[in-house]
Amino acid sequence: MLSARADRWTLWVVGIAALLALPILTVFATALQPAGPVWRHLVDTVLADYLANSILLMLGVGIGTLLIGVPTAWLIGVCEFPGRRFFEWALLLPMAIPAYIIAYTYTGLLDFAGPLQSALRETFGWTRHDYAFPEIRSLPGAVVMLTLVLYPYVYLLARAAFLEQSAAVLEVSRSLGAGPWRRFFNLTLPLARPSLIAGMSLVQMEALADYGTVQYFGVSTFTTGIFRVWFGMNDAIAAAQLAALLLLFVFALLVLEQLSRRQLRFHPTSARQQRLPRLVLRGRRGGLATLACAMPLLCGFVIPASVLAVWAARTMPQMLDERFLRLMANSLLLAMGAAGLILVLALLLGYGQRLRPRPLVRLAVRGASLGYAVPGAVIAIGVMLPLAAIDRNVDGWARVGFGVSTGLLLSGTLVALLFAYCARFLPVALHGVEAGLTRLRPSMDDAARTLGASPRAVLWRVHVPILRGSLLTVLLLVFVDVLKELPATLILRPFNFNTLAVRTYELASDERLADSAGFALAIVLAGVGPVILLSRAIGRGRLEP
Repeated sequence: MLSARADRWTLWVVGIAALLALPILTVFATALQPAGPVWRHLVDTVLADYLANSILLMLGVGIGTLLIGVPTAWLIGVCEFPGRRFFEWALLLPMAIPAYIIAYTYTGLLDFAGPLQSALRETFGWTRHDYAFPEIRSLPGAVVMLTLVLYPYVYLLARAAFLEQSAAVLEVSRSLGAGPWRRFFNLTLPLARPSLIAGMSLVQMEALADYGTVQYFGVSTFTTGIFRVWFGMNDAIAAAQLAALLLLFVFALLVLEQLSRRQLRFHPTSARQQRLPRLVLRGRRGGLATLACAMPLLCGFVIPASVLAVWAARTMPQMLDERFLRLMANSLLLAMGAAGLILVLALLLGYGQRLRPRPLVRLAVRGASLGYAVPGAVIAIGVMLPLAAIDRNVDGWARVGFGVSTGLLLSGTLVALLFAYCARFLPVALHGVEAGLTRLRPSMDDAARTLGASPRAVLWRVHVPILRGSLLTVLLLVFVDVLKELPATLILRPFNFNTLAVRTYELASDERLADSAGFALAIVLAGVGPVILLSRAIGRGRLEP
């Protein structure tokens, strides 16, 4: 009986992982079909632009997030200055704002008809040709927007790396006369390199996955190309081939990140856990440190949120109607349902791996963890193609056998959307579940099993109650990610179903930025609480960054 139960868990883990890997496998299988005229047209005309812009966007965002995330992480982790405790959690707030929303707000502020340029023209009597102003709707503008909302990922990993470094090494360097800056560049920064590369790889994958910002700014990348081919040219094979090429970029980043960890090892030379006294910054240095932490927060959260609040105050009396409430209900119910389903799947995979740590199980779990690195547009195509094929076959069978049409049973329903969310965001929940399970001693499982508890009972009666704090944090993080998701929702949502993210995108695309503010602000407010909870959980050591 024990062997049968264990084998059942193995089958569950492998089966769930295989199902979640289906979208990626479908994209590659479809991409292997012979190229058609649309693909040849793309190669001859725009593929080079997609390639160049995607690479430049990826590199620009990676460098930008390092320039913001590393200095702020070092100041927060090593120094003491006015406002440090506030900035420790406040620097994470830009994570609550989707990149496409911050792009809309800064466009409204900095565009030619925006308040800033209008004030300049009125104050100095300038005309359009009397001054030069940076073009916000451009590739550099997209890099800046994505950098402002993605730097917290680098900040989190860098701060953890700085706090975990060996106090003995830093004490020895200080005793040899090395000053703070020399210790930072010669010791602290090199020792944190694995975490910095991991953080930069993560934000680069997020940049490759972005659709709303680059589409609104008119930047041609792989994600915008996938949408154009799928909706404009109605060619699923060419869209899958573009998606497969984008996946190669993502997998290359993953491989490079793994190789960077293998080449060098950074082990502490002492078991001492105490930290060096913080470097106290007073006067001008303290003011500069406060300013360095305040600027990313100001540009990445305070200004966009304030602009949204002002716009919403003007437009919400007209926009707050039954439709708004229906969109709010759709978004919240969909996000809560998806987050709950994803958390259950993550628990099954994480506990199955703990119960049966076989190579096959570990490989299956790692394969299921690739979804977060895959752009939402790619996941959506990988979900739509097999589900549409199932719908066609079932409909054909029903027509022949019963003379009725079944219509869209899967591809046109919320089933497809939930499937895409699970494949995309399961790794977020799986990471938190695995981190929590590793802190539980195996003796707890053994004790429960000797008392007659089945593996399922051990999971639900022992592990889940102990991990409820971490599980709640993970649940909220997935909830926010689903609430912000745009590309997959645009492709897979049912025809009569809409969400806050999609409605925000539709209004902004029609240049109704002020009208979109209420919907955008609702998304931001829903994300602020979980982000603060995440920061506090990390500070208490309950959730690993």
